[in-house]
Amino acid sequence: MRELHREAGTIAPAGAGAGRLVARRDLDQGVRDAMLALLSAHFDGVTRETFDEDLSGKDHVILLEDEGGVLHGFSTLHVYESGAAGWPVTVIYSGDTIVRREAWASPLLARTWIHAVAQLTWGRGTDVYWLLLTSGFRTYRFLPVFYRHFHPRFDEPTPDGERQLIDAIAAERFGSAYDRSRGLVRFPRPQVLKPGLLEIPSGRARDPHIAFFLQANPGYVEGDELVCLTRVDEDNLTPAGRRMLR
Repeated sequence: MRELHREAGTIAPAGAGAGRLVARRDLDQGVRDAMLALLSAHFDGVTRETFDEDLSGKDHVILLEDEGGVLHGFSTLHVYESGAAGWPVTVIYSGDTIVRREAWASPLLARTWIHAVAQLTWGRGTDVYWLLLTSGFRTYRFLPVFYRHFHPRFDEPTPDGERQLIDAIAAERFGSAYDRSRGLVRFPRPQVLKPGLLEIPSGRARDPHIAFFLQANPGYVEGDELVCLTRVDEDNLTPAGRRMLR
């Protein structure tokens, strides 16, 4: 992925706006305030303190903006090395992530995320894994759409080696907030999706991936987060993921 190695900036232009990768230290106060307002509009339990705490632990932010430059989505990222499982890996940890309802149909977040991660992890000598915590089925659904192999999932048990890696990374990062037996994280001050976003649209629960998410994380309505892991590599992308990369 040498061709994707470039400086932070606009990396996924689209007709409905653009996505860009920005170093956290370069965010101005206006953008930070817009991020907080957007998150608060979609989650209960968001405070300036919790928002700033999450952001301070991240290195980069993906910003999604409309044609007028108005923020309509973002995702915070932290890239780090871990040897918790007994061997070295690179971990990409997603923090606060939200997209306005009007932009749900846009591929902009997926395209920007895939390009940004390729940019941030290029040239590393270890396997790269995406550590995803999700309290919403829409975010979980991102995995089967764009990645071939990920865990946990409905159609196969998590292999022992993958389970060891998930447990080690999650315990290292979240300590006692991680429930190893259930594969869930419950933060002391959880952020909970607004009621309208918690509802499962008619028929969607028949999707086996969504049905699995609901079974694996019944406490999502209270902000419980399902811990997911997938290897980040071009050969692990689905055809849809490869289209995002092009």
